[in-house]
Amino acid sequence: MNRVRVRQHVNPLGIRYQTPINAVDWGNIYVDKSQPLLLDIGCARGQFLIEMAQLEPECNFLGLEIREPLVEAANKTRSELGLTNLHYIFCNANNSLKPILCSLPAGVLQRVTIQFPDPWFKNRHAKRRVAQPELVAELADYLAPGGTVFLQSDVKFVEEEMCERFEENPNFHRQSKEWLAENPLPVATERELFTLGKNEPVYRAVFEKAAV
Repeated sequence: MNRVRVRQHVNPLGIRYQTPINAVDWGNIYVDKSQPLLLDIGCARGQFLIEMAQLEPECNFLGLEIREPLVEAANKTRSELGLTNLHYIFCNANNSLKPILCSLPAGVLQRVTIQFPDPWFKNRHAKRRVAQPELVAELADYLAPGGTVFLQSDVKFVEEEMCERFEENPNFHRQSKEWLAENPLPVATERELFTLGKNEPVYRAVFEKAAV
């Protein structure tokens, strides 16, 4: 994986990040755009998706990240590995999610992950957190019925707030009221491995979109 040095946090309310991206031509990105898609919002360096794309070649994978150098490095690694079922997009998910999702083939978005998002600890920075009600509503519009959203964080109040956002939307129900003891996915993020290596807790939950 290509390593680049970037700022740890980027303010999504900054002027540079206020212009939504245009709709995407998926036929120029995936060999088979009809394959089931996993969307990772805030993918950072993208290592999680690199591993997932190799484990599940029958699925497509898409990472969204607001730090452009990380996206450039991740797409370079993807190309070097010849992975035709993986792509990364530089964008602000809080204003670019809809143009991305509305251009996808209907029903392909089946899994979404939001893992260890920037916590923005201060109350006055709450609007900078990724799991805003508008983002949840957009996921509800485009996630396939029965599709899942996996949330995890090492900051308890961040995980609780994300869960509250999804619980407030009638299209989603939480699979278990208890924190998940283990990651249901076959690949852990770098942040998860780092946190577990320090014997610190990770808070996890899965939400499912109601079937039609």
